[in-house]
Amino acid sequence: MRRVWKGLSSYTVIGVANTLIHWQVFFLLSVAAGLRQAVSNLAAFCVAASFSFYMNAIYTFDAKGSVSGYLLFMAAMGTLSFGVGYAGDLWRLHGLLTVALFSALSLVFGFLFSKYVVFRERDA
Repeated sequence: MRRVWKGLSSYTVIGVANTLIHWQVFFLLSVAAGLRQAVSNLAAFCVAASFSFYMNAIYTFDAKGSVSGYLLFMAAMGTLSFGVGYAGDLWRLHGLLTVALFSALSLVFGFLFSKYVVFRERDA
């Protein structure tokens, strides 16, 4: 079980920076620009995830970031981001709850998806 979560601490530190970026962009778009939560959450995710993808490639997974890995990560986690934002719109959740929910889901699912799909160790 310990091996499953190896790297989670550095992923979490990078995730804090990612979260700050994400939340700032989300609130700028949803409050200041008046965009829907689904669109705001997806756009904020794209900005923040671009930063964290390369930081995690270097510092968490000691792997080379590839375009295909980046696109795979962005598509999978972007779908989750849009879905959570859509649910926030549908259920009329406060924006803070929407981004907090996505941040929690992203920490767990993003780490596991990155570790076992995007940056998985390949046998030489």
